[in-house]
Amino acid sequence: MHDPGPAFRALHQKGNPFILCNAWDIGSAKVLAALGAQALATSSSAYAFTLGRPDGGLSRDEALAHAEDMVKATPLPVSGDFENGFGEAPETVAETIRMACDAGLAGCSIEDTALPDSTAYEFDLAVERIKAAVAAARALPRDFVLVARADGILQGSYDTDEALRRLKAFEAAGADCLYAPLPPTFEDLARICAEIEAPVNALISGTFASYTREDYARIGVARISLGGSLARATHRTLIDAAEEMLGEGDFSKLKKSAPGSQVDKMLG
Repeated sequence: MHDPGPAFRALHQKGNPFILCNAWDIGSAKVLAALGAQALATSSSAYAFTLGRPDGGLSRDEALAHAEDMVKATPLPVSGDFENGFGEAPETVAETIRMACDAGLAGCSIEDTALPDSTAYEFDLAVERIKAAVAAARALPRDFVLVARADGILQGSYDTDEALRRLKAFEAAGADCLYAPLPPTFEDLARICAEIEAPVNALISGTFASYTREDYARIGVARISLGGSLARATHRTLIDAAEEMLGEGDFSKLKKSAPGSQVDKMLG
């Protein structure tokens, strides 16, 4: 069995961040690979968009089937965005990790949000869930990069101090990479990187898109992910072009379309 884990793990270097490109279908995965991506990830929101659903609308079986398609699309390692592990119980999270390995993923992320609500799991339960995920990952027949997410800042459930408390507990539990999406400021992200020894993931969205890879390297980020941002950028193009086309009969935004021959070459 091919093990994508070691190559994926080797990309995680503090102060030398790689860009984890979140794709949403086989075509976007192939295009990103052709353009030089080093690794890919799924995005729960971006894939849900393709099914005509809002973020959070995927079942575990759907997420796993999609992950398998993404793994087969290119030779690159793929990480899975598996939300809260698709269940509250630590045993459910552990089962999700084993299934992620079976799908061929190089790793996956588990967050502490009590979906479908936006509230966070209580601290002790959040830590137990990551402990179960780590135990399952270490029992796998191959390497697997487990990312533990503290999503309370993003969800409005808690502040940066609580996020750090959780990230440190997740790190102590054995998580390979730590991730608190969209802290209030860039300085808060720098603080997280300074206080966490393991690799830290940063999300590019909103104001965080105004910083460069070099900026993230300077504060010690190891991995930069896009989440649904790239998918939403394509929707921005879709919305803007369609509004002008359907509202004013103006097709000028379609002049910027990528040549079919260029896309065909990347997909081929």
